[in-house]
Amino acid sequence: MTALDTPLLMLDELTVQRGEIPLCEGVSLNLSAGSICHLVGANGTGKTTLLMQLAGLLPVLTGEVVYQGAVTLPTQPLYVSHQLGIHPNLTVAQNLNFLLNLYGITPSTADIDDALAWVGLQGFETISSSHLSAGQTRRITLARLYLLTPEITPLWLLDEPFTALDVDMVARMEDRLCKFTNAGGSILMTSHQTVGVANQVLDLSEFMV
Repeated sequence: MTALDTPLLMLDELTVQRGEIPLCEGVSLNLSAGSICHLVGANGTGKTTLLMQLAGLLPVLTGEVVYQGAVTLPTQPLYVSHQLGIHPNLTVAQNLNFLLNLYGITPSTADIDDALAWVGLQGFETISSSHLSAGQTRRITLARLYLLTPEITPLWLLDEPFTALDVDMVARMEDRLCKFTNAGGSILMTSHQTVGVANQVLDLSEFMV
């Protein structure tokens, strides 16, 4: 298998556990460049837990995660979660700048403006994030998708990215997901909505203990 053929993410007989309690066992997946995988399963199967394990935020106790052909993380995947990570005392632009700095990006003012315009927050750059609605705050976390490329981080782990988005923004998001994967990235994402652009499905209900 050449480097180009190597999946960006491979799960081999992985156990998804909450604390010491296993939720799912034997989870396996190959996720290659160009893939958008919709992670589904009944409530309590551990969808968010699995994403956190893959992001390196929770331990993998049983099974193996191979990322870009290595058992360690050579490049930190992007993880967008319910825990937004937005500081209420920072402005909208400052929060977005901080989120991008985590991936080695120092955005220009124009980059920030373009990314915020993409999520419908143009004109909010200097507004304190404490004054935003929950939906607007979530859009700050999504704005970084506009500037991240597979060269920076080839794997996106997205936990319910369509929550609280209107139809127009969901369409823009789906277009961005396709552009990212067409450029060589891959995505594993949860969503209670239909993901029309997904070309794979991983159903954790099939692996429940």
